[in-house]
Amino acid sequence: MTRAGSVANSARMRRALLLLPLLLAACAQGPTLQQRLSTFVGRSEGDVVAELGVPVRIHEAEGRRFLQYEQRRTVAYSEPGFYHPRSGPWGPRWGYVPAPPSYAVLGCDITFAVRAGRVESFTFRGDGCW
Repeated sequence: MTRAGSVANSARMRRALLLLPLLLAACAQGPTLQQRLSTFVGRSEGDVVAELGVPVRIHEAEGRRFLQYEQRRTVAYSEPGFYHPRSGPWGPRWGYVPAPPSYAVLGCDITFAVRAGRVESFTFRGDGCW
């Protein structure tokens, strides 16, 4: 291998190493719901209401308050289409017929447990909890 070829390979390798962190960052996703909600533990009830708004329900039991929030979102999805015989000017032929879109409502219920004015824990459930 010539000196020029070695220098060119070295330059390509440096560029690849510089681009690697950018590629990894592009693949990275944001924090999970668990991580985002854990920032509220230890904070005041007022902080939660100020940041998330007024809860849908409040329940008090055994010296604790439970603040419940609901999230609902409608998503569109499509089933696979199918091939269907159709006739055209040159005789019968098969054509792809896409399925009509369908809609689903995804929900997530988040409940904070508050004792002495501070969030001590949280739970969430539902198929829309991301």
